Amino acid sequence: MKKKVIVFERMEEPVLSALQEEFDVRIFTEDEMNDDPVSLSFLRGAEGIIGLGFPGNSDILDKAPNLKIISNISVGYSNLDLEALTKRKIMATNTPDVLTDTVADMAMGLIISTARRMPELDQYVKQGQWKEAVRTELFGMDIHHKTLGIIGMGRIGQAIAKRAHFGFNMDILYHSRTPKPEAESQFYADYMNLENLLKESDFVCMITPLTEETRGMIGKKEFQLMKPSAIFINISRGSTVVEKDLIEALKEKEIAAAGLDVYVEEPINPDNELLKMNHVVTLPHIGSATYETEIKMAELAAKNLRAGLNGEKPGNLVNQEVWEKDK
Repeated sequence: MKKKVIVFERMEEPVLSALQEEFDVRIFTEDEMNDDPVSLSFLRGAEGIIGLGFPGNSDILDKAPNLKIISNISVGYSNLDLEALTKRKIMATNTPDVLTDTVADMAMGLIISTARRMPELDQYVKQGQWKEAVRTELFGMDIHHKTLGIIGMGRIGQAIAKRAHFGFNMDILYHSRTPKPEAESQFYADYMNLENLLKESDFVCMITPLTEETRGMIGKKEFQLMKPSAIFINISRGSTVVEKDLIEALKEKEIAAAGLDVYVEEPINPDNELLKMNHVVTLPHIGSATYETEIKMAELAAKNLRAGLNGEKPGNLVNQEVWEKDK
């Protein structure tokens, strides 16, 4: 009998077809887990779950007594209650590395489009307002030879630093839990405390995981430390920033602009004030959203899933203590 596997929300072809040949697969949405008795029955027998954003909390896990592994199709895993998973000896995996370059490309795109006001000026042309030479009040700002402050110098942070330093001759400052000597030697990056980074940067790029330490890390005090000409970029998680303080900082011109790919509420509420600001570029959480990268992430997640269901240690196991206890 094939093992039962849940695909949560979506799965790219041909990875889905390969899983369907190997396992008894059912595609779930979050609503089905709460309301559909047939789906709840399948959940009780499921040994594996693979997908993006599965709500792996105690309430759901109690309905899945046979579960062995949740394979996240993402680098982040803030959707999972690791303590609850570890207590139940359920493996959790993620998909690092494969999306590094894609997300770094998108970060640079946000920096460029925000600084040069590209979305705003695109609408200026399309709405028929371009009738003369562009007025000075519509000018953007240069990126080259400016200072980029990166909060979180992991793989993606270093990929952004590489593009910024070598592609745009930018000076790199960074703040992270620990110094990164490789970034300092390769990109001439300077390690700084958060306060000094915010004061000195022309662009501040947030690329930290969401943890209790980073939740609400950037708020009113931090925005007030930034230059009035600074641009804030967030590609981490929405909750690393106090959103109401960001909105206030933009209104009060404490900072010049923002480029955002993540929000506290996703999809973002249509009434959110950020959507009404011309000096804010808003993207729908597309950090890794290219076909090539989504396929690679799905393939890696499927590889992690197979390993876990076959009694092998997945290559991207997040809660290592589950495996150590079993051994």
